[in-house]
Amino acid sequence: MAEILRALSKDKNIAIFIMNSTDIVEYARKIHNLPPIPAAALGRLLTATSMMGIMLKGENHSVSVQISCSGVLKGLVAVSDSKGNVKGYVKNKDVLTEIDERGKLNVKGAIGEGTLTVIKDLGLKEPYIGQIELVSGEIAEDITNYFALSEQIPSAVALGVLIDMDESIKSAGGFIIQVLPNTDEKVVLELEQKLKNFSNISSVLENKSIEEIVKELFGRIEYEVLARYQPVYKCNCSKEKVESIIPLLKDEEISDDNIEIVCSFCQKKYYFSKEEAFKIKYGE
Repeated sequence: MAEILRALSKDKNIAIFIMNSTDIVEYARKIHNLPPIPAAALGRLLTATSMMGIMLKGENHSVSVQISCSGVLKGLVAVSDSKGNVKGYVKNKDVLTEIDERGKLNVKGAIGEGTLTVIKDLGLKEPYIGQIELVSGEIAEDITNYFALSEQIPSAVALGVLIDMDESIKSAGGFIIQVLPNTDEKVVLELEQKLKNFSNISSVLENKSIEEIVKELFGRIEYEVLARYQPVYKCNCSKEKVESIIPLLKDEEISDDNIEIVCSFCQKKYYFSKEEAFKIKYGE
């Protein structure tokens, strides 16, 4: 079962959000039938977005993280509620497996250049929208840059997805560490040193629990665990919601007796008769 742990140092200067997202990423891989590179890319984005979701304060708040890119993936989307329940998809999953110079899946190359957009629905008249240029295509680095530029929060982000020999997800997860500007410099340097041991977080999660990792990251710093979450991959689509697509269709596209609309997030299929579709489109 996927799990997120949220912890805070006793002086309230350092916050750590850490997640084991293996089950969620494997579920996403299965329903979208993803080969390794799209699975790794979406898995990283789902993990980050889920942790960003639990940072929201309102029960009905949500966050959407979207990557528009020039690479073969063409783009990715993930959406989370305030409990960390998350869903997402890759715009193009037909991507060949390519290994980079480090011997890892070339997710960076499959993303390329582009933008990262964060949309927060906080129940206000207008959503909060923050957008940055991608700095590397390595999703953890881009999320780190987003926090620094759009929210002015110094952060360290690690995300990882480990693919097994049968292309299933062996382990997946990550963490977000946020530090207040007035934190003692020695403490920050110590934390930075420890982060080097977790550069491959998916491999670490194979052998250690998220509790053990938090303990190691904080080291001698006193902290408390504020909350635990058990998020799932969750899509709240319905026939009523997908109806909104029908007015966008051309008349010739609804010439068949049965129109099929597939949810991008969960692959569920919805069917409308020709009569239903024209009624929805023209209100007759």
